[in-house]
Amino acid sequence: MSIKSLAEDDRPREKFLLKGKSAVSDSELLAIIMGSGNKEESAVELARRILNSVENNWHRLSQLSIKDLTKFKGVGEAKAISIATALEIGTRRSQQEVLERSQITSSKDSYEILETHLSHLSTEEFWVIFLNHQNKVLYKACLFRGGIDSSAVDVRVIFKTALEHFSTRIVVAHNHPAGSLKPSQQDLNLTQKIREAGNLLNIDLLDHLILTQNGYYSFIDEGLL
Repeated sequence: MSIKSLAEDDRPREKFLLKGKSAVSDSELLAIIMGSGNKEESAVELARRILNSVENNWHRLSQLSIKDLTKFKGVGEAKAISIATALEIGTRRSQQEVLERSQITSSKDSYEILETHLSHLSTEEFWVIFLNHQNKVLYKACLFRGGIDSSAVDVRVIFKTALEHFSTRIVVAHNHPAGSLKPSQQDLNLTQKIREAGNLLNIDLLDHLILTQNGYYSFIDEGLL
């Protein structure tokens, strides 16, 4: 079974082009790097098996040698080198990002980091900026996606990610596609829930932003944090 034989929506390269890079799963990204699978598995299935062997952890995958990678049926030396090369590029990129790390000193700084990700969307997304004790950005990510007017947020995922990145402070943000900057009661309740959970883990919630095409609302600026 090859990628070409899959439904168009399931082809990694086509999915990347049609839906964007954020819509592509980890196994699909690895499948794109490899290009093909073996006689029994598609590239995606082979990629999924490889990632499962390292508990879906890219860092652990990067620690495998070329010899380790070629133990998987369908992965020859050329594919193994392609995988190792892609992971090395990721490592070097992250090192450059560390050197150029942004520092958040106000709600405007947070807004400028997130504006290009959130302000133009037609559906709701929930992003988190993970910071160190100096308010320097360690990592940022969209953790939850939803519909036109809401997204389900699991507080446990927020703090699991914070702990993984050794973050001691966070800024959370979501967009209101309808354009209203007024926080809903659900927004207020969620903010309180995140704040309380953070207090237990000594991870401070610095701000909660609501973004629209016309600007942003800051909980800290409005005295709600």
